[in-house]
Amino acid sequence: MSKHHLYSILRFLFVIAVIVIGAMSLYYISTITYPFIIAFFIAFMINPFVNYLEQKGKMPRALAVILALLFLFAIVAGLLTLLIAEIVSGTQYLANVVPHHFQKLVVYIEDFFASQIIPLSNQLAIIFKDLDASQQDTIMNNIQSVGTKIATTVGKFIQDLLENIPNLLSWFPNAATVIVFSLLATFFISKDWYRLSGAVQKILPNKAKTSGKTVFIDLKKALVGFVKAQATLISITTVIVLIGLLLLGVDYAITIALIIGIVDILPYLGTGAVFVPWIIYSALSGNIPFAIGLGVLYIIVLVQRQIMEPKILSSTIGLDPLATLIALFVGFKLIGFLGLIVGPVVLVIIRALHGANVFRDLWQFIIGKPTS
Repeated sequence: MSKHHLYSILRFLFVIAVIVIGAMSLYYISTITYPFIIAFFIAFMINPFVNYLEQKGKMPRALAVILALLFLFAIVAGLLTLLIAEIVSGTQYLANVVPHHFQKLVVYIEDFFASQIIPLSNQLAIIFKDLDASQQDTIMNNIQSVGTKIATTVGKFIQDLLENIPNLLSWFPNAATVIVFSLLATFFISKDWYRLSGAVQKILPNKAKTSGKTVFIDLKKALVGFVKAQATLISITTVIVLIGLLLLGVDYAITIALIIGIVDILPYLGTGAVFVPWIIYSALSGNIPFAIGLGVLYIIVLVQRQIMEPKILSSTIGLDPLATLIALFVGFKLIGFLGLIVGPVVLVIIRALHGANVFRDLWQFIIGKPTS
């Protein structure tokens, strides 16, 4: 092996080591400084509005930041108030309707046991008596084994639930602390945005400054596009659900459609968190046609989400539809439903790095060629 190839291998290993150590360090630092990371993203999002207030309103930047944060807080508080009001209104409606449906469910279960379970159990008892002793012992042992597993699983679930209650209670003061620190950090970061960015630019070398600016611009466009894409997908889901619920004659269709649209944001639950229990309850209560209607509506929502998501993400973020579809599938297979969000984000980062010629510069460094 020549000395040149040996140096190339060493440079390659060096690049891999730097990437791995950098990723691990970034992950560790983010677990400690995440309130300030949240603050940076909030400051980044409100920065155009702060600039507008500062320039058009002829006000100090500190005051512009305070007004922007108050405006953001007012929007969030208004949405939460509207959501809570709708939930309270819907809850009052359910409080009047659920007892009647619960009585129907109880009657349906009683009829089901009387007409299906009891005759079936009698037939099984007759069949069981006709078996020999060894077969009866085998069946009883299997039943006991299944019962033991169910009891163990239920006991473990209850134990884990009770053990996590203190962690859940301790989350509230921690969340309040994170919110306070994030808001304070947002104010200082946004107030000194250009001073801090200027300081960072002075530290970075020219090559890193140019590449970093390109990556930052691409990521900014992708972030805005991703938010628009999610808002579009949620709006489409809400409209489809609203139309379906109106056709099914559901009361408070607007409220339920808004709640389902908001739940659609959740990566692990999605619209199924509302539809699946609702369909099961409707089926068990004997309202089979309505349960079938909800099932059809749920399938329509799922299908349109799977069809529209790659197309909308590719058009708003600027990615190739096939590459977006591959990123969605790979992300889903690696880390589950959260990968449906992480996959396109990673693809955007890779594209931004490629657009800034970062990969080309790394390759030229590895093979020992000077970068232009």
